[in-house]
Amino acid sequence: MISYLMIFQISITLFMLSIIIPLIFINVKKSLSRTLSLVMLILACVGLLFFSFNVLMHETINFQILLSGFTFKFSIDSLASFFIILISLIALPVGVYSISYCEHFENKIKKNLLVSLTSFFILSMVFVVASHNLISFLFFWELMSISSFMLVMFDYDKPETKKAGIFYFVMTQISTVFLIFAFVFIYTHINSLEFTQLEGLSAPVASLIFLSLTVGFAIKAGVIPFHKWLPYAHPASPSSISALMSGVMIKVAIYGFLRFLFLLPEQQLWWGILILIAGTVSALLGVIYALKEHDIKRLLAYHSIENVGIILLGVGLYIVFSFYQFRDLAMISLFAALFHTLNHALFKSLLFLSAGSVVHKMHTKNIEEMGGLIKKMPYTAILFLIGAISISALPPFNGFVSELMIFQVFLKFSVLSSPIIKIILLLSLSLFALTSALAAVCFVKAFGIIFLASPRSEKAEHAKEVNLFMIIGPAILAILCVSLGIFSYQIFQIIGLKIGIRFGLPNLLIVSTIAVFLGSLTYIIMKVVGNNKSRVTETWGCGINSQNASMEYTASGFSQPVTAIFKSIYQPKLVNQKSFYDQEGVFFKEGEAKVTMIKFFEEYLYMPISRAISKVSSILYYLQNKVELYPYILASFFAIIVLLLYLGVIIK
Repeated sequence: MISYLMIFQISITLFMLSIIIPLIFINVKKSLSRTLSLVMLILACVGLLFFSFNVLMHETINFQILLSGFTFKFSIDSLASFFIILISLIALPVGVYSISYCEHFENKIKKNLLVSLTSFFILSMVFVVASHNLISFLFFWELMSISSFMLVMFDYDKPETKKAGIFYFVMTQISTVFLIFAFVFIYTHINSLEFTQLEGLSAPVASLIFLSLTVGFAIKAGVIPFHKWLPYAHPASPSSISALMSGVMIKVAIYGFLRFLFLLPEQQLWWGILILIAGTVSALLGVIYALKEHDIKRLLAYHSIENVGIILLGVGLYIVFSFYQFRDLAMISLFAALFHTLNHALFKSLLFLSAGSVVHKMHTKNIEEMGGLIKKMPYTAILFLIGAISISALPPFNGFVSELMIFQVFLKFSVLSSPIIKIILLLSLSLFALTSALAAVCFVKAFGIIFLASPRSEKAEHAKEVNLFMIIGPAILAILCVSLGIFSYQIFQIIGLKIGIRFGLPNLLIVSTIAVFLGSLTYIIMKVVGNNKSRVTETWGCGINSQNASMEYTASGFSQPVTAIFKSIYQPKLVNQKSFYDQEGVFFKEGEAKVTMIKFFEEYLYMPISRAISKVSSILYYLQNKVELYPYILASFFAIIVLLLYLGVIIK
């Protein structure tokens, strides 16, 4: 009988082969090697799913790998297995999708590199989650960062890709710096590199470690105000990679935060409040910024920020209710956060893959140039609609259930004793409700402008449906979105019995069955009893004889009321450019009007810091080129002496 660990080893071997094979045949134009590699990737994901489900149901598995004299220790427990399931559930349909998607690139070397780097990226995330000591975690975290950076820079010849790569590289290295700072503090206080309970830490030290970890993982997760890399990197990446980055990579940051949160002793109340505020701000501003976007991939990227904020709401509630010793409410909050982590991975990957299909056929990300695609790409339209309904938290799909769980916990705020905490939770609840409403508005806009009405460009007029693999991949995710929603009551009944908690969810299987039955019955009655005669005529068009695409609702027009409501955030600026036939400006010739919106965090946070660093660098450059070499050598010598003395004290 094959052991669980052997299944894991076989899966890792398949991953390694899927990385190596495209590199061996990197100059081969035929797709056989790429297809074989992606099939191995899919089989590896199936193996990891089987392995992780067994670990989740039974016991923790520990193992280690000796590499260059250093031992990398791994431990896969319930939390790690849940996130490996998440990684595999997304990587599998992405692999199916990529069988066709990667072939649209013209350069054969780039095709093979994309496949190889995709497998490497997924494998590095698996090892991050499986790591059980600080060194191996940081090592594979950096491998994940490097591989994802290379994938962001895949179309390196485009100016927007270079900007995205710079943003991403700088932010991901800042993230690593904060993690290293936290890990050094952990090691110096417990004298161990293992993931063990951090007992004996004073409150200030525990808080310092918590803050360092929070900033480090928040940058990678795209939490506001550390989010700016995300709306640049996602649109610049290939669509299959956007699905992995948004669906999986930012969830690995959530995993890291939860893993170390559980190791820290005596979680403090202000930690929960901080996470709650960060989650509320990220959720609300994420969806507000998404509403103004006309780039479909950037719109989805901002919704990743929103949903990471929703996940943090669940984590923040967990800390708050744990502090007040309300175990059941704390556990419901934690499971809500984890369930929304899984749900967001599913529906956001579905949306990115479906959007990738549209972009692949349209050769543009601007939704203003689309329209009417439901007739040209019906399967893609249905898949995108399922993702849109799920992310809008409408029943009976999965997004509804996880957000409902968070709402249920919020509504229990009256059990808390502190009036201030009650007010904070009530305000957060109100803004969370607004966020959910705005998300629905945004996806009415996205689906309507992309798929409904008439085509607004020649490209939309002649668009065609993508091939089978680019439909099957997203379809797997769509089925999971529907299934996890409809069967959520049964799933949490089993979990509740295992941990002794009642979740109190509605039985959406019964609700869905009744809805389908009533809908079918109504349809049959209308067919039998109703008037079957139909009349085809043009929609009334305000007295205009013929309608055309220029008369349709545009994305800008749809967003205008929201822009007006939130103008204090957007700070829109109307720019009018006019030209006249005469010098006096009487006879108008032509004009152009456009609305620009402020990039608040970029202009008021990132750029001032960037300019300050640039100024300091200029000063240092001047000093290096104008001052003699000897003082530098002497300063370096004393710095080394001080460092050696410090390390000697620490080691002692």
